[in-house]
Amino acid sequence: MTRLVSVPASSLRRALRASARRLVLAALLVAPLALGGQVAPRRPFGTLREQADIQQRWLEQRLKTVLPALMRKHGVDAWVIPMREYNEDPVFSSLVSPTTFAARRRTIYLFFDRCAAAGRTDPGDGSCVERIAFGGTSQGGLYEARRAMKAVEADVGGRQAELWGDEQWQVLKAAIDERNPRVIAINTSRTFAFTDGLSSGERDGMTEAVGPAHAARFRPAEALALDLIATRLPEEVAFYDKLQALVWELSERMFSNAVVRPGVTRTSDLVWWWRQQVNDLGLGTWFQPSIEVQRRGVADVGEDPIIQRGDVLHSDVGITALGLNTDTQHNAYVLLPGETQAPAGLTAALRNANRLQDIQMEEIRPGKSGNQVLAASRARMAAAGIDGTFYSHPIGKHGHGSGPIIGLWDYQDGVPGRGDALIVPNMWYSIELQATTPVPEWGGQKVRMAQEEDMVMGADGVPRWAIRRQDRLFLVR
Repeated sequence: MTRLVSVPASSLRRALRASARRLVLAALLVAPLALGGQVAPRRPFGTLREQADIQQRWLEQRLKTVLPALMRKHGVDAWVIPMREYNEDPVFSSLVSPTTFAARRRTIYLFFDRCAAAGRTDPGDGSCVERIAFGGTSQGGLYEARRAMKAVEADVGGRQAELWGDEQWQVLKAAIDERNPRVIAINTSRTFAFTDGLSSGERDGMTEAVGPAHAARFRPAEALALDLIATRLPEEVAFYDKLQALVWELSERMFSNAVVRPGVTRTSDLVWWWRQQVNDLGLGTWFQPSIEVQRRGVADVGEDPIIQRGDVLHSDVGITALGLNTDTQHNAYVLLPGETQAPAGLTAALRNANRLQDIQMEEIRPGKSGNQVLAASRARMAAAGIDGTFYSHPIGKHGHGSGPIIGLWDYQDGVPGRGDALIVPNMWYSIELQATTPVPEWGGQKVRMAQEEDMVMGADGVPRWAIRRQDRLFLVR
């Protein structure tokens, strides 16, 4: 006899949901087995090991070609860069292999131009400049590594004490005594953080160790360190094009119906979408992304607003890969029902920002200071009748990179010191600016089109966009 049992509808629904979850879990567990036990991740730039190999080749080329030329350019015989673990000089990351994350105990790098000291011509193969690491490693054979084997006794304030790591000063002194350089560059600056890496303790220790005769030859290496960090290689340009293509791919996807659901999606959802996408690709970012909203008739949309139809969206995002950084700002429009394009007034607002981009790209040239470029750009902006501001900055090894800045959002008359440095060939810039334009379709309400696009400049000194610039709004349909 078959016995029928009554089951409540709510219990049946719970059982079906539990069964569905088990099926999904089983599928997730089985799927990797079909791929040999693991799911192949998307690695747009190869494995970590492959990326490190590329970075190591870049480092070797920079040390053999870029560094000697800059030492000659700035009249430097020797460059000494001492530091301690977790208090690394800002130039450190431009001098070491991708597998070196920090200095060890005390590490001192010494560069000495033997050809300049002997009055010989540099053949350009890197053989002229000695590269010595006291207390550090050879960085894959790019440095001669030297270590002192025993600490020395030092008299400190009348007390006899063994100073941990001070033995490195003695081997440095011996090397300087042997080479007797006329100019010893050190990293001190009251203007640029990138060239102010010599701490007071390290300077005191080095001065005492090498003696007054050598210490009298110390000279701030402000321009040398600044140019070394800023100068990029042609091989890095080729990679940067690919990195920028990825930025565009993610930006266009983020500002589409694949990610944005008007009336549901908040700006914070896009921020964390970006962070997660970059993380899932095995890459990083050097700042927290931001998403902003401008809305017709609304002065303040509040913190973390829900995106609505008719909104203008703005992103500020970056990616870090192979020791290089991007910094990009793009704009989008969320179509109203029945619209197929953004209002003409918003398109015109974007064109005004594009015009400022054109002006800035035409003004940036080697030999000019950041303040000169800013003044010329602002004069041309005024002649064009555009209301805007310029605040461009170098980019590359750092997001806000080494070199002259071209304005700050609150310094439009020039930036003393940091804007007075000169632009050099092979320097990259993040062209950052905004144009504010009244939009007729919004009742004359002003809309701010902030744009930021990375450009590269080669040895010829002519800038170009890394891939392209945004000349049309992304549309969320």
